[in-house]
Amino acid sequence: MSASTNWPVLAQSHEALLTAVRGVAPGDWDRPTPCSEWNATQVLQHAAGDQLGYAAFLGEGTGPSEDPFAPSGKLGDEPAAVAEAAVRAAAEAWSRIPVDQAEVPVPLPPNKMSAALGANACALDAAVHAWDIAVATGQESPLTVELAAELLDAARQFVEPLRAFAFAPVVPAQPGDDAVEELLKYLGRRPDWTA
Repeated sequence: MSASTNWPVLAQSHEALLTAVRGVAPGDWDRPTPCSEWNATQVLQHAAGDQLGYAAFLGEGTGPSEDPFAPSGKLGDEPAAVAEAAVRAAAEAWSRIPVDQAEVPVPLPPNKMSAALGANACALDAAVHAWDIAVATGQESPLTVELAAELLDAARQFVEPLRAFAFAPVVPAQPGDDAVEELLKYLGRRPDWTA
């Protein structure tokens, strides 16, 4: 269930999401998350919906069945199956896109990016929500410094115009922050967040 060797950052991010989802104990899906309005189930719905959205924009499937920004908190399947189906659709869609393609359709305004940036935007969504789910449910962070550095570079290219809509205000960085801490803070999260 890889995003193909063409997109290693996306493949790592998908694996982070799957690992986080599989690591949640059955009774922990209603736990609060760093996404203050959503519990772990809702973050999974949002993350899966976004992956399905990217896939649909690239011609794979029909997209999410509900609004990823208004998740109901009710899954139609087991959590792992929800995550796996979404990751599979996105990976399949991206596997057909050449790395050097100048422009691809994406669900983020203005609805087009270079293939490289689009794949990393899709990866960012999966990886950061993997972190949300993991820390909400007592798991280790799935983000590595190397992965976070790649994602931070991508985030700096598209987040600002979307800040008020999809991202919280920046948490100021501190000297000595590593790439994981920098990424989380740039996306409005506190790396030391606990449930």
